[in-house]
Amino acid sequence: MAGSGPAGLAILDATELTSDPDLGARLTESAHRILADLVRGGAALGWIEPPARPDVAELLGHVLRAVRNGDGSLRAAYLDRRLVGLGYWLRYARPTHRPHADLEKIAVDTAAHGRGIGRALTAALVADARRAGIEVLTLDARGDNSNALHLYRSLGFTEYGRLADFVAVGQRRYDKVFYMLDFRRQS
Repeated sequence: MAGSGPAGLAILDATELTSDPDLGARLTESAHRILADLVRGGAALGWIEPPARPDVAELLGHVLRAVRNGDGSLRAAYLDRRLVGLGYWLRYARPTHRPHADLEKIAVDTAAHGRGIGRALTAALVADARRAGIEVLTLDARGDNSNALHLYRSLGFTEYGRLADFVAVGQRRYDKVFYMLDFRRQS
């Protein structure tokens, strides 16, 4: 599926990714490269040290199982047939929270920043959540990630909470900011 970003950008869903054996085989390696590079550069993706390849493979396996069960969505951004970003949401596991999902990671290769790829990925995931009948899509972000916070607000997410100095990276502390997109309140 073509995204609304730069020319040559394709935003693929999990079905498209797993139907092409070559693409699926390269997904883990490419995702590992992107995630490890971003974390090495200080990105707020939940790791302090760059994740190992088996950790990324396990994460992607978990997300793909959730997608197959109707409990998630995975999107990958390819620019000229090269993976440049990925993101996913997962439905909450608690029975009382099942109508809702959490957007857990949006990761864009540093070399592709500023080209609309994060916006295209997030917009595709929001559309997937809406189609899946998700009522509220939530996410959290590190407070110093101003580009991501701006992106989420521009796509209709609203801040619903903040934990001051909650995220610890060595001696540094950052706010954890919570956002939500409530589809129940949209026409």
